Amino acid sequence: MKLNIANPFTGSQKFMECDDEKKLRVLYDKKISQEVEGDDLGEEFKGYIFRISGGNDKQGFPMRQGVLCNHRVRLLLTKGSPCYRPRRKGEKKRKSVRGCIVGSDLAVLNLVVVKIGESDVPGLSEIVPRRVGPKRATKIKKLFNLSKTDDVRKYVIGIKKVDKKGKTYTKRPKIQRLITPMKKKHDNRLKTLKKRMIAKAKENAAEYGKLLAKRKKEALMARQSKLSKRRSSRRASRKVSTKGSIKKSSVRKASSTKISTDKKKSKTAMASKAKKDPKTNKVEKAKKVSKVKVAKASKKSDPKKS
Repeated sequence: MKLNIANPFTGSQKFMECDDEKKLRVLYDKKISQEVEGDDLGEEFKGYIFRISGGNDKQGFPMRQGVLCNHRVRLLLTKGSPCYRPRRKGEKKRKSVRGCIVGSDLAVLNLVVVKIGESDVPGLSEIVPRRVGPKRATKIKKLFNLSKTDDVRKYVIGIKKVDKKGKTYTKRPKIQRLITPMKKKHDNRLKTLKKRMIAKAKENAAEYGKLLAKRKKEALMARQSKLSKRRSSRRASRKVSTKGSIKKSSVRKASSTKISTDKKKSKTAMASKAKKDPKTNKVEKAKKVSKVKVAKASKKSDPKKS
């Protein structure tokens, strides 16, 4: 098994191969983020403490934190999950991942120095010089402890290079987030433009509100005039209809009174004729008597009804 040891204190890194099973047995059945004492890995690492940060198996599949096994597993991975980078929006993929428990099937194991021991280890203790300095203006100020008045452009760390002709030149990075007088001027101009746009938008909104209120008022007035015209036409039609109905009712009343008087007159005439003719009186009396007899006979025949 190969061990990849990184020292964050010095920025150095050591890659070593370990074939001794007695030394590697200390690492077996340990999980990612667990700490291991360096005394068991060799005398040169006496006093050192390492943290397991990951690794790869012999087929190249990476270890994943949270998968509590010492073999490969196929997991459905989405955006944001380690060991997977989606190529499309909303893409999911089932991929093989090695569990987080250390075993003998690993090819490389990554370790990080948590505590430095007594003796210096070659390849780990040497301070690696910084090849490239910071690019951001605030980080340059922090590195050199500069004030607001100091010019950041003078403190940019450059790299010395040699061109094809043999001349040496320094290559410096472009400073990010650098505030210059031109930048301030540009920002102020943008602010004034933005203020003008806001003021113009407010004026336009006020004008539109006035126009809208005017249009609404005109529409309301037009509707009210339309309604008033309709009401006046309805009133006129009602008046005409009421006059016609009054005339018709008076005619009907007069005709009905005439009919009733004619009926009364005919009845009185008939009654006077019947009184004068004795024959008609006798016939009527006989009819009445016969009706009374029929009624008595029906009562006798049906005692239940009586």
